[in-house]
Amino acid sequence: MEGMGAFMPYPRVQVEHAKDGVLSGLKFAVKDLFDVSGYPTSSGQPTVLAMSGVKAATAPIVQTLLDSGAQFVGKTVTDELAFSLNGQNAHFGSPVNGACADRICGGSSSGSASAVSLNLVDFALGTDTGGSIRAPASHCGLIGIRPTHGLVSLDGATELAPSLDTCGWFARDFSVFNRVARAVLGVGDEEQEEPTPKLYLIDSIWKLLASDAFEALKIPLGEFGEKVQILRSFDIVSHYSLDDLYWSFRYIHGYEAWRVHGAFIEKHNPVLGPGVKDRFEWSRQVTQDQFKWATQLRAEFQRFLSDILGETGYLIIPTMPDVAPLKSCKEADLDVYRNNAIRMLCIAGLAGFPQVSLPLAKNLGAPLGISLIGPKGKYVELIRLCSCLTSS
Repeated sequence: MEGMGAFMPYPRVQVEHAKDGVLSGLKFAVKDLFDVSGYPTSSGQPTVLAMSGVKAATAPIVQTLLDSGAQFVGKTVTDELAFSLNGQNAHFGSPVNGACADRICGGSSSGSASAVSLNLVDFALGTDTGGSIRAPASHCGLIGIRPTHGLVSLDGATELAPSLDTCGWFARDFSVFNRVARAVLGVGDEEQEEPTPKLYLIDSIWKLLASDAFEALKIPLGEFGEKVQILRSFDIVSHYSLDDLYWSFRYIHGYEAWRVHGAFIEKHNPVLGPGVKDRFEWSRQVTQDQFKWATQLRAEFQRFLSDILGETGYLIIPTMPDVAPLKSCKEADLDVYRNNAIRMLCIAGLAGFPQVSLPLAKNLGAPLGISLIGPKGKYVELIRLCSCLTSS
């Protein structure tokens, strides 16, 4: 594990796990936002680490994995206070992207994605508020899920924006991914008759792809036979501009992030890394009126999307605007990339719907994820549809 940058350098503590279970024989890592008994929790921030102390209890979701037979091997680096999409922590380093080492890993679940992509563990636990699982899954060529909001417990984990925070995981192959789904969500392997799903392609989202990525993209959308019905001309955001959705997400994200961490920042004046410091300063200035407007738009959008998708509709979109930026990319260019990414990622975030990023595409020799967003609560059907697509 040394030299890969995925893991926090904590002294190894034995964490007991069940001998048998659906996850028996699998090794996993945990993003350093979750408490694990015998370990501190840094949340990617040195002052938080200094104040943490060794935790006496384990977060319920981590305990579920242990009770299902998985072996815990360590806690992974997270972007500072989980407030970044880049996978670069000014204090604890930048985990290596196992799919393309010259490109950023993506964050904030950077270490978890790195550990899986480098084959150091079979799967890893992360969180996703604004894209912190979906972005690194796309960048590192992994399967990554943001479940329906509130479905998986975040007790014993550091918050960022509670009405947007979710808990998910990464895996390299669908067999492992599905075993974790069985342990966490109760998704089984049984066959059952289901209505033919409809896949909606959002033209305005696909146009956000960088031109070279769009031209290189070859997704076998027409090769699923009778498994899906594809409606290419549908544009879900014809009633909502991407800019409105973007700002709704940003205001909610920033307003809640400051209310979670603002008192800590003002009291202790911690050294915050580049980008993170600027985002918290911006978040401090989000007004209650802006938050109220954003939450009202979110509620309207949730109802609209639920009505459109019904019980059998799924959105298919690129997870990110392009493959992972190079490590040498300038900060200003990363900001442009991040803002375009939020325009894609905010749809599931605002709706609270489940989204799975699948490693179905490449550009410039690097992975580019394609995502399915399902109706709220339809995580079982979503995972089965993803299994269908990955096996096509």
